[in-house]
Amino acid sequence: MIQYKNQQQECLTVNLLANMLWKDRNVLCLYHGYSLVNEKIDFLLNFHRDPIYPAKSYNLNAILDILKDLIQLPELPGVIDIGELKESFPKEQAITKESLISKLWYLHLNNNKEAKDVILYGFGRIGRLLARELCTDPALKIKLNLRAVVTRDPIDIKYLKKRASLLQKDSIHGSFRGVIDIDEQSHSIIVNGKPIRFINANDPQEIDYSMLDIKDAILVDNTGQFRDLKSLSMHLRLGIESVILTAPGKDIPNIVFGINHNIATDTLSPIYSTASCTTNAISPVLNLIQQEFGIIKGHIETIHAYTNDQNLVDNMHAKNRRGRAAALNMVITETGAGAAVSKIIPVLKDKLTSNAIRVPVSNGSLAILILELNKKTTVSEVHSLIMRSAATPSKHKQIDLSFDEDLVSSDIVGLSPSGIVDGCATHISHDGHTLTLYVWYDNEYGYSMQVLGFACWLSTSSIQRPLLGDNEVIKQGVSQETVTF
Repeated sequence: MIQYKNQQQECLTVNLLANMLWKDRNVLCLYHGYSLVNEKIDFLLNFHRDPIYPAKSYNLNAILDILKDLIQLPELPGVIDIGELKESFPKEQAITKESLISKLWYLHLNNNKEAKDVILYGFGRIGRLLARELCTDPALKIKLNLRAVVTRDPIDIKYLKKRASLLQKDSIHGSFRGVIDIDEQSHSIIVNGKPIRFINANDPQEIDYSMLDIKDAILVDNTGQFRDLKSLSMHLRLGIESVILTAPGKDIPNIVFGINHNIATDTLSPIYSTASCTTNAISPVLNLIQQEFGIIKGHIETIHAYTNDQNLVDNMHAKNRRGRAAALNMVITETGAGAAVSKIIPVLKDKLTSNAIRVPVSNGSLAILILELNKKTTVSEVHSLIMRSAATPSKHKQIDLSFDEDLVSSDIVGLSPSGIVDGCATHISHDGHTLTLYVWYDNEYGYSMQVLGFACWLSTSSIQRPLLGDNEVIKQGVSQETVTF
């Protein structure tokens, strides 16, 4: 009890100092991507208890000492990630005020950019989760500025009230932590005092974003209606700098943030796909296993929550079995996860098969990876490898590891890592070459975190595209048929 109270006091002091810096000096303090402002202390307390995070590496006394020094410095950058700041010092080096000033000056010079405008094209399950995060997370708001939402419905007061209600209430993720108002005159929903304009359009080419003073924006298409370069190019209107598709793309770069996002610098087209929720969940784990042990072949079986493309009751459907009642049946269906992974990790091309089973769960999914390895290994070696990758606390995190013996799908809801390996379920064959891993993931929230992670990276990256930058035709949004990339 005494130990717990001491840890709690430490966390409370960290939170208090962070709030003082925010309130009095407009300085936002983060801890590996998590805001320390107006947040509960639970996640800090967890670092004391979780065996994945080494006590020496994440001893909050060191974080507290840094905050005490920051309070006394006359000038500070607008954003400071205390966790990453601490990690930037060699373990043997003492952290002095002088060394802090040097590091902070470097941060100031390299992070002095305005927030990038963001447009959400569509406002479904993923769109609303993105909006929630963009409107409440201070760490996101300094990089991404949500300006507008585009939908196909005519906009009136009844429509705005319904959209506001769907944002406010969520049967899976709970009530929204924010104040929502409506401004009918400007066709806007006001979230925590910030107006978000709703635009009605049946075609991307109908919209003039410049009339709303939107410039160099990232547009996130979460409708799934447009999947290829030709159709997505219609979004490249005046005011739109890049496009992110929240679904697998056909002839555009498929990106899993944290694994291959750097390929964005190698393409002339500013249009990207963040692949699927399953691809984001399994690619980081597969990449880690491939690099360490080598994968000869494997099979991916996805136990996936039902989604909106299935029928609620038995009815006609274009795809086999998906017409049967989603909340009453386990439904075998296809998945492109195996082929999609090869786009992210080319060395795995033609080595993976995949299938999926939709189950009567509203959210929270599981991927079973059965892998034949080149190199013989043990469960403990695999866990040590994954633990090293999971050992950094981060909101935009690709791999996590759990040893919770009672873990079930509902426990995954609301967790931000894109894939969480179930350490209690790991199996290895007697010869040490066939590995079975169980990877949990919140197919809505975890995936949304990956989309936002990539959008943040894109907003601060300097990607030179002289061909696109000089081509005013593309800026005006003329169809792909008249554009040569």
